[in-house]
Amino acid sequence: MSLNKILLATALGLALAACSNQAEQAADSAEEAAASAADASAEAADAAAAATDAATDVAADAAADSAEAAADAADVAADAAVDAATAGTEEMADAAADMADQAEEVAEDAADAAEEAADEAGDEN
Repeated sequence: MSLNKILLATALGLALAACSNQAEQAADSAEEAAASAADASAEAADAAAAATDAATDVAADAAADSAEAAADAADVAADAAVDAATAGTEEMADAAADMADQAEEVAEDAADAAEEAADEAGDEN
């Protein structure tokens, strides 16, 4: 009977060792999963920062382009007003003045749009 007890004790010891080994493996797996989650979180934060920077750059470029286009339109309208005044026709001068006013409105709208785009880009940060 003592041989049976020895075999039973050996089997229980092996079972206990296997359970202990599984617990260590589970703890190691949990640590690895936590490290992977931390890495993924850091990568996501980096990607979000890069996307925010790109959006800010695009908004700033769009604002600069809009302002430049508005300035060009105002220059053309001003040139037309000068040409009309030089030609001496009152109708042409009035039309050129109207064009200058419209160009000014377009410039203001472009500046407003640029400011809104910059504000939206800033809000996304």
